[in-house]
Amino acid sequence: MSEEISKLPPQVQERLLRLQQLQQTLQSVLAQKQQVELELTEIEQASSELQKLADNTVIYRAIGSLLVKAEKAKVTADLNERKELLNMRTTVLGKQEERLRGQLKDLQAKLQQDLSPVSPS
Repeated sequence: MSEEISKLPPQVQERLLRLQQLQQTLQSVLAQKQQVELELTEIEQASSELQKLADNTVIYRAIGSLLVKAEKAKVTADLNERKELLNMRTTVLGKQEERLRGQLKDLQAKLQQDLSPVSPS
């Protein structure tokens, strides 16, 4: 297959390379987005459970491999702050995904045009 690619004009070869790079970048963005969404789900579950607890309930927070006693208000505030940050990150990753998909679509159209046989007039 690489033999076939080497027969293509340099411009088409560059576009194919760029297409591969964009696809890899998109996969990376999608993986990051999935990871952020997973963490958001965990935070929402933790916040939901915290709301059910009385204010004077003893709470422990995981710090590395240790569990440390923490105040409910502080843990709630930290979770809300992290949730805000992750929501912003999700928005940024969503915009990146959208932009990459647009670039991929344009590049695929150009490649389709490059690789389709020229029809006689």
